[in-house]
Order: sequence, then C-alpha cells, then structure tokens
Amino acid sequence: MTQNAFNVLMISPEAVPFAKTGGLADVAGALPIALKKLGLDVRLVMPLYNMVRQSGMELTKVASDLTLPFDFFTLTFDVYQAEVDGLTCYFLERDEFFDRRQLYGTPKGDYFDNLERFVFLAKAILPLCQKLEFAPDIIHCHDWQSALIPVYLREKWGQEESFAKTATVFTIHNLAYQGLFPKEKFHLLDLPAALFGINGLEFYDQINFLKGGILWADAVTTVSRQYSREIQTKEFGCGLEGVLQTRADVLTGIVNGVDYNIWNPSTDPLLPATFNPDDLKGKVKNKQTLMAEYGLDPALKDAPLLGMVSRLADQKGFDLLAAILPKLMAENLTLVILGTGDKKYHDLLTAAAAQYPGRLGVKIAFDNRIAHLIEAGADMFLMPSAYEPCGLNQIYSLKYGTIPVARATGGLVDTITPVDPKKKTGTGFLFTDYTAEAFLACIQEACQAYQNKPLWRQIMKNAMSQDFSWDASAKAYVDLYHQTLARRTS
Repeated sequence: MTQNAFNVLMISPEAVPFAKTGGLADVAGALPIALKKLGLDVRLVMPLYNMVRQSGMELTKVASDLTLPFDFFTLTFDVYQAEVDGLTCYFLERDEFFDRRQLYGTPKGDYFDNLERFVFLAKAILPLCQKLEFAPDIIHCHDWQSALIPVYLREKWGQEESFAKTATVFTIHNLAYQGLFPKEKFHLLDLPAALFGINGLEFYDQINFLKGGILWADAVTTVSRQYSREIQTKEFGCGLEGVLQTRADVLTGIVNGVDYNIWNPSTDPLLPATFNPDDLKGKVKNKQTLMAEYGLDPALKDAPLLGMVSRLADQKGFDLLAAILPKLMAENLTLVILGTGDKKYHDLLTAAAAQYPGRLGVKIAFDNRIAHLIEAGADMFLMPSAYEPCGLNQIYSLKYGTIPVARATGGLVDTITPVDPKKKTGTGFLFTDYTAEAFLACIQEACQAYQNKPLWRQIMKNAMSQDFSWDASAKAYVDLYHQTLARRTS
C-alpha cells in the first residue's frame, strides 16, 4: 500500500450541505473533502432525510432494492448519490425511517424508534459495500448513531470479503449523547445475548450504542486533545469514564478544523466591510453595523462590545451569565446574544434585554448573517461553557480578531493561548473554576486589557494569525489511519 493510497468509508448521521443540527455536520462535510485532497479515496454515507431532499442538491439513484435482515423481516432500501467538491456521497433511502421534518426528534422529545432507525443505518453498510464493490480499509464512524458498525464488523461481518482487512475509527463529538434505549429492544440488534452485559452494550440496565463504538472500534477519537483527557474523569465522563480508561491506549484527540473559505474577514461576503490584520478599519464599520442591528446606544461605541452566538443551554454557561448579568450591565460595556435553546433562557434573556435597553441586545433565532456580523463586529466573544468537546466559535472569533473570553475546558484549552499583558502574547482570556465570580473576573480582566490600545491591537493580530484550517487536522487523521491499520495487521 503506497502512502495514503487507501479507501475510507465515512459514516455520519448528518453532514453539510445536506442536513445539519450541529457542529458534527460541519466536520462530516469538511473532513472527507480534506482527506481526498491528501490522496485518499473517501466516500460519505448518511441517511436520505427529508432535509437532504430539501437541500436542492442533485441526487442520482445508483442502487435499488438492496436487502438486510431486521428482526423477523427482510427490509429493502435504495441508494442515491451526490457529488460535492469531488466527494462522492451516498444516501440510504427508507422513507418510514428517515423522511421526517427533523433528524432525531421533535421539540417534545426524541423519536420513539431511534433505535430501529440507526440499527438500520448500521446494518445497511454491508450490503452497500457489496453492491458498490467498495472494500474500505477504514470505516470512520461518527457519534452514537453509527456506533454499532464497529460491533457488527467484529461480531458478524469479519469473514465478509469486503471487510477482510477493514479497521474502524470511532469519533465522539459529544459524550453526553450516547444513544440509550430499553433493554427489551436488544433483540432488534441481532447480536448475541451475551453482549448485553457490563463488558458489552449494557449501561445501567439499558442499551448504550456509544459504549459499543468505544469498546469495539480499533481506534477512538474525540474532537480535541483536552476533551480526550477530560472524558476519562468522573466530572466529564458521563458514566463512561471507566470504559474510556480501558481504551486509553487507542484514544486520541484531534482538534476540528474550520473552513476559512467561509469564515475569513478579508473575503466574507456577509459583512458590510471586510478587513485583515494589516487594515482593521473594516472591523470598526462592522461594530457600528452590529450595534445598530441590536439597537445599542451609539454613545457606547468606544466601550467593549461582547458577543455570544450559542445554543441557549446550561452546557454553554448561560447559568453563569444569568448570575452575573446585573453586575455585568453595571460595567462600561455592551453585550449582544444570538441563539435558540431552552425556554427558560429565552424568557430570561428577553426580559433582561427589556431591562437594559441600549446595553443588551438579544435575538432568539438562528441567523447566519448576524452570526457572521457578531464574529466580525464584537470586540470579545464569550464562551463560559461547562464543557466543550471542541468548539468552533472561538476559532472563528480568533480569525476575526474578536478575542475569546472562555472557560478552560475541552477544545477551548487547545485553541486559546492565555494573554500575557507584559509579553503581549496570547490570543484570549481563560478562567478555570465554573463559577459566576470567576467568569465575571475574567471579563473584567479582558476589559482592562481592552483599554490598552497597543496591547489590544497586538492581541488581535496574535489571534488573527492562528491557523486551524482542515489541512493540519486531516493530516492527523491520515496518520491515525496508518497507525490503526498497522495495529490491525500486525
């Protein structure tokens, strides 16, 4: 096998530009394209959701009436294909499973048959590869929805010619989402009953898909080095820290890359003015536009403007923000927030915006244009996360010279270098203790640095010079693939 001349089958429950609920889709859309540029033959597989049909991408049917065993039945499915930037993507069509408005559930909760839906996804990989005559060297699975594939490969498909030399890589994007189901459904997995046990798929008397991926994959990755360490502790392990410790020898962290074709202040078409490290005038224009968009007091144009683009949830630290809002609004600063999430934060932030007109702006929405404007127009970006497997907004913020103020956890540690005012080094401000007091003190430290204009300009230039493109991350995955295959064949 020559360098990089091997086949990779990437399995993800979502990927841009086809279907998205979160950052996983960004990774699954960008990583395989970056890998192809390095010489790998990569194919992406995902369900044919209603959202895929609505994406406007051209789909071509490439296989009909493929079959797989499911409980007492034989199910059939069709396969469609699309091309994106040279990447071949396959979509599995079984409408009663996937032709729904949302991917995994409704605002009232998860779909009742998510086990059946993603058992189907896992089982479809064997007939798909056989039909395509595609023998993957690596099957790279993402999150709990595809976590059974390493189990099936080892327990049921090992003698199949398509998979004779295949190794599996399993990536955890967020350990909190594990795919838990009633044990009474275990028979639907079509696996030996002995695998439902403490050393198998059992987790507190439930089925745990994610645990299967962790235990059966040849290599396990997370989306930052720090998060790979954190999830082996009780604080961040979500009950699986012991399981992860047993796989520590094959557990690694690779920071997600970002697409600088989309997130680049010098070329961003969504901005009223572009800018770069050598000419920051455009950032001033973006700040003015952002303040007008949120109805902030123009008299505060020289005060630091803080921004947040986030899911409004406890994980993202909004409990800390709620606790410090009165004191924060007493400071000489303004704050804008964009996002959707828990109703309690919708209500709290809407009320707070009314209480602090001209100083606090809140939009309960997802708006890509405004998200770009906040990244470009804010002076600082707040990320007080309780945990953050990787995080992308802090990486976007760095490129836009919007200095992160964040908790030292997960990928935030791996991507933000603490500022040293004396040396004029660093790219952001970090706090360690998950307390309102520590968060407020960190904001105040950043605001103090903001008053020193030569220092602040240097911090901005430090931040904007960082490179978290997919190139480096993709090369790290290629190295991991080589190591995994070497272990598998040794």
